[in-house]
Formats: sequence, C-alpha cells, structure tokens
Amino acid sequence: MSTGQRLVVVNSTWGPRSLFGDADDVLPRLLESITRELPVDAYRRCAVLHPNIWHGHGPGQVRAWLRRAEQAGLTVVPPLGPWRQVLAAADAVIGDHGSVTYYAAAIGTPVLLGAFPEADLDPASPVAELGRTAPRLRPYEPLLPQLDELLARHHPDRHAQLTALASSSPGNSAALLRRTFYGLIGLPEPSAPAYLPRLLDPTYGDLPSDIPPASPLLTPLQVLTHLRDHRPAAPPEIAVTRHADGLGATAHPAPAPEPEPTAPPASPPTAAPTTPQALPHTTSHPGAHTAVHEDVPDGTRLALADLVLHDSRPEPAAWTREAMRRHRHCAMAACVTAPDTCLVRLPDGRLVTLTAAPGSDGHRDLCDPAVYASALYAWYERGEPVEELFDGLVVVTGGTRHHLQVTITPSC
Repeated sequence: MSTGQRLVVVNSTWGPRSLFGDADDVLPRLLESITRELPVDAYRRCAVLHPNIWHGHGPGQVRAWLRRAEQAGLTVVPPLGPWRQVLAAADAVIGDHGSVTYYAAAIGTPVLLGAFPEADLDPASPVAELGRTAPRLRPYEPLLPQLDELLARHHPDRHAQLTALASSSPGNSAALLRRTFYGLIGLPEPSAPAYLPRLLDPTYGDLPSDIPPASPLLTPLQVLTHLRDHRPAAPPEIAVTRHADGLGATAHPAPAPEPEPTAPPASPPTAAPTTPQALPHTTSHPGAHTAVHEDVPDGTRLALADLVLHDSRPEPAAWTREAMRRHRHCAMAACVTAPDTCLVRLPDGRLVTLTAAPGSDGHRDLCDPAVYASALYAWYERGEPVEELFDGLVVVTGGTRHHLQVTITPSC
C-alpha cells in the first residue's frame, strides 16, 4: 500500500444468506460502488472470500464475477492466501456473519455489515452480538459517505466485548487444539512445543505469506488534476485524483492540495478561479484527462485516451514510441518501469523520466508511478515548459505529497 491510502476489505462467508450469496444482490452493488466512488489512489480494495465459495462455484466462475472490479484495482485474496495480513492492515471491513468479519471487529477494526441473517444465528453467540452492535451497510446509498461516517465515529474499543469473547485462552490455541486432536485419535503428542507461525512482514520478498500486489488498473481512468501556482523557490505542486472507468469524479472532485506556509509570491496571483482550500495568494488550475492502459479489455476505449499507459515493458522507450504511432489521437505515452519510476514520451518525441525522491524528512512516499505521468500531462497541457521541472515536481495523491526527480532526454 502507498502512504496515505486506506485499505477497505470486502469479506464474505459462504451460504445463501452471506454477503456473496445474498438474494438482494448486495455484493454486485457494493462492488460497483467501490469501483465507481473510491478514488483508486486514495483507497486500496481487497476481497477475502470463504474457501467454500471458491470450491462451490469454481475459481473460474468466481473470477468472472469479480473481473470488472479486479480491472478497477480490487485485489482478490486467493482461498488459502494471506487473509490474516490483509485483515491486520485493514482500515475498514465490509462483511457479514462470517468469522473473518468477527475477527476484524475483535481486533478493533471498523466493521460495516452488508448482510447479517439473525435467524441463522444463536442469539447468545458472540457473532450474534456483533450483529446487534455493528452498523449496517445501506446498499442503495453512496458508499463513500458511509465509510467516512464509519471511520469518524469508530473507537478501537467499540467492540471490546467481542474481543473478550474471541478466545478463553489467548495465545494458547495451538497447544490446546493439538492436545485435543491427538487425544481424539488416541496418540501421544509430539514432544516439540505447539505454536502458530508468526505472520511475517510482507516486505520479505516472494514468501507465500506476502500480501498480493495491487491488481493492474485495466479500466479507463478519468483523472482530475489541480495545479497550484508555484513560487520561484518551490517546485510545482499538482493534485491528482483518479477514478476507475471515468465514474464518480463528478460527485467527488479532486481537492486542491493544502497550502504550506511559505513566503508570499514575487508577483500577484492570476485571475484563475481559486478553490476553497487555497490561500488568497495562490491559484488552482483544474484539469481533466483520460488515461487508459494499452491492455484494456475493451480495445475501443483506447480511442478516448489522452494518455496511454503500460507497465514492465522490456524496452519502455521503444514501446512509448510505438504507442504514440499506434494511438495518434493520444498526447502522451507512459510506461511504469519500476515501483518508483515512470517513463513518459512527449508529443515532440522527448522522453521524461519521473522518479520518486525523498521528501523533506528523507522518506520516499511511493504510489502508482502512472500518477506521475498524469501530473506531467496536467503541466504540459497548460503549455508550461517541462524544463521548469528540472528542480523537481510534487504530486499529491490521497493527501500525501510525493516528491519527484525529473530527467529529460532528447527525442530518440
């Protein structure tokens, strides 16, 4: 996850009255909402489904149902995947009466119930208590305000009683369960201590416990940008908000970045419209464009692209040249070449390399490098010379400032 992102986890147990099987089709509406409403760089979305869903319907059918949401950035955790790591990292869980949703509440994570069949549960059970205390999803209303309300009103101890009911012997389940199982089959226990392996840090390379990487964004993106007038001593700052499939942008426009206290500008502001967040001596220039990955399933959508994207091409410079030739209507072609770098070809053939750089605290806050290309597009679209970016560029996504180094290569 990038700094500043929120992780929203959709969880479902199995059965006809689960979130996945609900007869009122709550899940399709929910997937549509997280695709349409949540800006892709401010929210990471994951789905954790009970293994019986995968085995009952088959992986091909489940993937087919979730394909559109995956193309818009939903990460689907495989049936035996690292759901515990995902749950530990979650900022909010939208679930049902399954155990994973209960565990989320028990560890202090905000929970929103999308389905909850009270009649299927023992009223005295801990899970039934979750249904009496957790708020309910309103599936016919916009999702983003509900998430904001959930997070604003949540307190980590809200479900403290559920934490107390989760285990009567915290930390001892491995020993107790092994003793019980060996007793049932009439064999002596092994002499080695019983324990559960620790959850490893997901930055440890290609370990099986790693959280799956973010799914490629293969849906067209409507990109909203705000460019602040910059001072001579500071690099330009551009806020970028991307919405999957060009939806949701009207209801949730991109905010202008919060101004930092600096000296007044050398010249008076222009007459461009200001945003409510901007100081009187700053101006914000809104813009919009469409960015489309070249592997978009519906190839006709490439005709709408102002910016054509790709990732991990073996010869990125050659790909950008060919992409500009194939898609003559687009203004730029950009290829993500590393987790911190994007290569962009301008209309005049020059190549611009955008690389994450340390901020004032020495820390590099990473995000999807394709965002860098959209910021460059916003700058170039206004007729600003790219040479003015030699001192750097600041891109704002999800409330986080990403400092970039800019290198320009002649046409090749």
